[in-house]
Amino acid sequence: MAVFEQRESGWWQAKIRRKGFPSQSKTFRTKLEAQVWARGIDSGIDKGTHVSTAAAEKTLFKDLAARFSTEFAAFHYRGMGWKHKLAHLVKHFGTHSVASLTADKIALYRDQRLTDPDPRFSDADKAPRISGATVKTELDLLSKVLDVASKEFRMTLPTGNAVALIRKPANNPSRERRLTAEEFDKLVAACDRSSNRWLKPALLLSVETAMRQGELLALNWDNVNLEKRIAFLKVTKNGDARAVPLSGRAIEVLQSIPRASGNRVLLVEKQGLHSVFKTACKRAKIEDFTWHDLRHESISRYAERGDFSILELASISGHKTLQMLKKYTHLQAEKLAAKMG
Repeated sequence: MAVFEQRESGWWQAKIRRKGFPSQSKTFRTKLEAQVWARGIDSGIDKGTHVSTAAAEKTLFKDLAARFSTEFAAFHYRGMGWKHKLAHLVKHFGTHSVASLTADKIALYRDQRLTDPDPRFSDADKAPRISGATVKTELDLLSKVLDVASKEFRMTLPTGNAVALIRKPANNPSRERRLTAEEFDKLVAACDRSSNRWLKPALLLSVETAMRQGELLALNWDNVNLEKRIAFLKVTKNGDARAVPLSGRAIEVLQSIPRASGNRVLLVEKQGLHSVFKTACKRAKIEDFTWHDLRHESISRYAERGDFSILELASISGHKTLQMLKKYTHLQAEKLAAKMG
């Protein structure tokens, strides 16, 4: 049976209490809207088709996100990238109820994020916008959170997973920027002249190992075996631990690095490395080149040799799918064609 009560604000609250079902309540602008809602609930209960969305209506997204972090992500994600993305989602949706996350609301978030400046740049007006690929990964995480809410936490979503109802931004075209031999020599020399002693070894290790920046900066001496020529990464971007083979040049670079206090191989933070690398590129007169391009440079060099299979390249780079390495296959084909004569 439904009970209707007008609040001090003038809005009407409908309350439904039926034996064997959880009590429900919802507030509406008019009594008619409250009555329509109550009739729908009562009708569904009578027909046996009603599924309560009370939990989704009472739960704020920030509370769902906290539960997702401790009860699901902590056991299914090894990497830390999801925390940064989830923080953006909580900042925007935190005070919204889970039930209110409609396709329109999520699409608005998508459009707004695509206009946000890249936080890595100090001048927001001149900074490039957040990439479509970044926004897509945030939406993918939001979709995962809602799926977990529905399947693991038994929370009925009024419209289902609303992320599935919107268009996601397309991935940005992959970058193909390569360094010429002259540019690489100039960049190494510029890094060698840097006031930051860690820049040059970080650059050389990146090219020799194809490690991502975060993986390289998190590397500890305890996980480096110079005799077996292996660097073990406990945490990677895709969440899987992996062993990285070390070239002879990588071994030389590691042996040249002094073992300062602490266990980390490179005692430099991401923001500091970004700043000095940007300065080195400017000093070497190298334009349109990012730190992540070093990973592409590294994989391309190994692919050009022609003596590594795609599976071996994947073992070096840490790519989970061979599809991600598709753009490097033509480099192998060119080398093999030259061998064929």
